[in-house]
Amino acid sequence: MQLVVARIGRAHGIKGDLTVEVRTDEPELRLGPGAVLMTDPPERGPLTIETGRVHSGRLLLHFEGVNDRTAAEELRNTLLIAEIDPEERPDDPEEFYDHQLVDLDVVTADGVAVGRVTEVAHLPSQDLLVVERPDGSEVMIPFVSEFVPEVDLEGQRAVITPPPGLLDADAAEEA
Repeated sequence: MQLVVARIGRAHGIKGDLTVEVRTDEPELRLGPGAVLMTDPPERGPLTIETGRVHSGRLLLHFEGVNDRTAAEELRNTLLIAEIDPEERPDDPEEFYDHQLVDLDVVTADGVAVGRVTEVAHLPSQDLLVVERPDGSEVMIPFVSEFVPEVDLEGQRAVITPPPGLLDADAAEEA
């Protein structure tokens, strides 16, 4: 199974270092020296991490064979993809890989069917579960414990406690 672990950003300096937007909770495992990563688009890889360091709160990576700013700039916006065992789970029981959440049935705490997770959207402030409703419409559920108190992988369902108005605009409360 393939897992997107980062997106390459801007070049940093003139020796080929690149900033990366980390998309994994396990960067030390997925983005360490020697890691070989597939890419999207595929013709830009595979890439082997030579070194990594944190600079001003951003992760900088240097890949084998990328030794100047021009070569680094050509990799901008490339997704880095790690190959993982599909049965592998994060160490923290409260964390999940996107592929574990997609296709889960979504129900409210009182058992009312809401729909099925079609995607996990990663936004700067939080992650969202994109849920397709039976009528074909979509609703986005903030993936925080207040609104998604239970994820049952064995039962293939996520239980939600949506605030008024999230599922039905007519039930929204005015502030």
